[in-house]
Amino acid sequence: MTAPTIAFFTRLLDDAAPAERYALAGEQIRHAERYGVGRAWVAQHHFRAAEGGLPSPLVFLAHVAAQTSHIRLGTGVITLPLEDAVRVAEDAVVADLLADGRIDLGLGSGGTPSSFGPFGEDVRDKAPTYDRKLHLLLDALSGRDIGAENTLYPDAGTLADRIWQATFSAPGGHRAGIHGHGLLLSRTQPRSTDALHAPLSALQDPIIDAYLEALPDGVAPRVTASRTVFVADDRAEALRFAEVGLRRAAEGFRRQGQTIPGDDLGELIVALDTHLGTPEQVAESLAADATLARATEVAFQVHSVDAPHEHVLRSIELFAEQVAPALGYTLTDTIKEKA
Repeated sequence: MTAPTIAFFTRLLDDAAPAERYALAGEQIRHAERYGVGRAWVAQHHFRAAEGGLPSPLVFLAHVAAQTSHIRLGTGVITLPLEDAVRVAEDAVVADLLADGRIDLGLGSGGTPSSFGPFGEDVRDKAPTYDRKLHLLLDALSGRDIGAENTLYPDAGTLADRIWQATFSAPGGHRAGIHGHGLLLSRTQPRSTDALHAPLSALQDPIIDAYLEALPDGVAPRVTASRTVFVADDRAEALRFAEVGLRRAAEGFRRQGQTIPGDDLGELIVALDTHLGTPEQVAESLAADATLARATEVAFQVHSVDAPHEHVLRSIELFAEQVAPALGYTLTDTIKEKA
């Protein structure tokens, strides 16, 4: 199997006003490009600044595309049940044209339950709503009639070949596979009460199994595994930020009804599937994650450590220059300019 490439993932959670959040995220993506990171994923969240800072990812990515030259730019993810599928197709096509074909369209059915109401959707119907809207989106991107003899303009080019689906479940992996789409795996997942200490691979390997089994013959697998990774020059610095960020994250998950075992920082690091410390420590930690050996791309994000911006930039540098080579991950040609 070819060594995985690397990607940078952000939920745009910097402690700043919205305009500055967008500026900082743009700088982080440009920094990642300079250090040979092949793709940047941005998440979509509505209404709550503490969960994520970006309701309109394609608008943001079109802006970032004008500031970058070769890093791929992906939505990780657009919550499709809350969108008009035809408008998603149109916006994605325009963004992709402006980005010279660098857009990847990641989709998901989830999202905060309370976000569904303002969009006129019922969270209890999210699965069938997702399936219905996915079918319409695929028709649009494939140039098929989407009603009243209308087809998409501009046409989608090859964008239909760059769709990814995110899921927490084996059936979701199967759905991504049968369409020949890429598979997006989360940085952490809820555990059942009888498997609170199960490794993340125990939850995600069955998803990959279902995906690969459903993938059509001749279609190359695309599996992106996102992971919480914070690399610092010393572990004490990493722990200092984790003490704040991981406790806040654990409280948020518990409010949503998840069981997060332990309250000691070391226990929270394990429970929230976090890889942190020096480059050597992070490389050792990631090497023990069995699912990453099956991924075609490893996407690293600082959430839920949520360190300040300058430390995010340093983490990107250390991951690209030391962690990735130690693990054999593939970098792109760097355009780094030494100051």
